[in-house]
Amino acid sequence: MIEVLRHPVYARLFSAQVIALVGTGLLTVALGLLAFDLAGDRAGAVLGTVFAIKMIAYVGLAPIASALVERWPRKRVLIGADLLRAGVALMLPFVDQTWQIYVLIFVLQAASATFTPAFQATIPDILEDERDYTRALSLSRLAYDLENLLSPALAGLLLLVMGYHWLFSGTVLGFVGSALLVYSAVIPQAGAQQISRPFVDRLTRGVRIYLATPRLRGLLALNLTAASAGAFVLVNTVVMVRSGYGAGDTEVAIALAAFGAGSMLSALVLPRLLESVADRSVMMAAGVLLALLTLSHAAYLLSDGLLGWVGFLLAWGLSGVFYSAILTPSGRLLRISAHAEDRPALFTAQFTLSHACWLLAYPVAGWVGLRFGLPVAMALLGLMALAGVLMARAVWPADDHAVLEHEHADLAPDHPHLRAHPAAGARHRHAFVIDDEHRVWPTHG
Repeated sequence: MIEVLRHPVYARLFSAQVIALVGTGLLTVALGLLAFDLAGDRAGAVLGTVFAIKMIAYVGLAPIASALVERWPRKRVLIGADLLRAGVALMLPFVDQTWQIYVLIFVLQAASATFTPAFQATIPDILEDERDYTRALSLSRLAYDLENLLSPALAGLLLLVMGYHWLFSGTVLGFVGSALLVYSAVIPQAGAQQISRPFVDRLTRGVRIYLATPRLRGLLALNLTAASAGAFVLVNTVVMVRSGYGAGDTEVAIALAAFGAGSMLSALVLPRLLESVADRSVMMAAGVLLALLTLSHAAYLLSDGLLGWVGFLLAWGLSGVFYSAILTPSGRLLRISAHAEDRPALFTAQFTLSHACWLLAYPVAGWVGLRFGLPVAMALLGLMALAGVLMARAVWPADDHAVLEHEHADLAPDHPHLRAHPAAGARHRHAFVIDDEHRVWPTHG
């Protein structure tokens, strides 16, 4: 897997991702401590609002930001977003009102909603070999998991020698370091021959391509499966460990580490597995297993109470394995589902729609758990996860071929597309994606 880091441009961009993630992890810890300083016992409500702002920014602003910067050089977009995030982090230590946190976090997450899809869409243009791109996706998944494991530990060590306000300095350095690494990389510009399109068309193009492509409709349904199970883990682990098992902060960290370790294990295994097994088969199997595991755990909680501690950690570890097996191959599906000039819009659509699934799952995990109890919340989220798998099976055909036979009754015989792909009769075959000449899927429109 590490072989892909021999590619100099990707190595710089991966390093930029890792450094920015470390800075984000420090920011998460520092924000929690800042919220407690400003709001005391209401810190949880403050952080809940911050999290809601993050999701709203991701869902609402990512398509707008992508449409606005579509014609800008990618390198400038990435560097500008990094520097804006660094500027916000620089101001956070000086706030003295909770509303100031909300405003600054909204700006920071708006910048992230611009940076992340543009960054993700850049990688397939740099790594054209499918095996290299698969390795890069697994490395990216590992980077996110390592950030969840290592950033809190690093923050804890730093807090031994400095106040938490200095953690924001680490965040600033992370974003500035990311910007410098992006600046040093040679990044191809997408859509050099891109057609000039109206703003509304640019705003909606990614979502239209996404929803018109059967495999991506299946991906969206599986995103709901992953978000449903993942939301319970992220929201309620602390409640289960502290209130259910009567354990402390160390055990909370161990439980989250079990989930992260499972996800990392899956990311390590997937590149080799995907060489011989189709993406759909891997993702669908992982979705079924994740939904059944969540439902089985909920049934046990309702009938017999808590699992033993080792059983609980095993359940969380397996959840991480299946969760990562759903999410890691998603970039491969996006890559083959659009032309290079449409990939930024398509990655933005994935960013927006996947976070919409989380926006649906998080309130269920939190409010249903608070009102009706954690077993009921887990059971409901397990049903949502199972519904996602069933929807994916319905909309994503098993015979999902890249090359499809189709015809163009609406095109003139001398149209450039027909000249580029000649056929003996009215129908012809080529790698099929939704674009200006192909607005409806030929067999599952």
